[in-house]
Amino acid sequence: MTQGLSSPERIKRRVQFQAVYEHGQRMHARFMTLFVLANNLPHMRLGVAASRKLGDAVRRNRAKRLVREVFRRNKTMPGFDVVVVPRPELLDADISSLEADYRNALRRRSRPRAGPSVERTRA
Repeated sequence: MTQGLSSPERIKRRVQFQAVYEHGQRMHARFMTLFVLANNLPHMRLGVAASRKLGDAVRRNRAKRLVREVFRRNKTMPGFDVVVVPRPELLDADISSLEADYRNALRRRSRPRAGPSVERTRA
């Protein structure tokens, strides 16, 4: 039995990525930026957007493998789509630091926002 991500656990199409970018909540972390959006499914889905800014194909593929492993070990929020944009620092970090960074970012997502809610009106 493989421990990889199954097909239903992956975000594959551009339209799915765009929906998460446009309607999801963005969270910045030390090693990655996460976009999170509710998906009304019984499981989490992952998409990884490793751009050429990260480096050559070897570096981009390594970053994607690391992110998939972190996701596989930390499926804590069923019913959400997560798109991860890795930063170059991710490639030099150990897996435990990446997991802690990922969990902290998701924890910030699930925490209610602090402060009073004030509606702004245009004058």
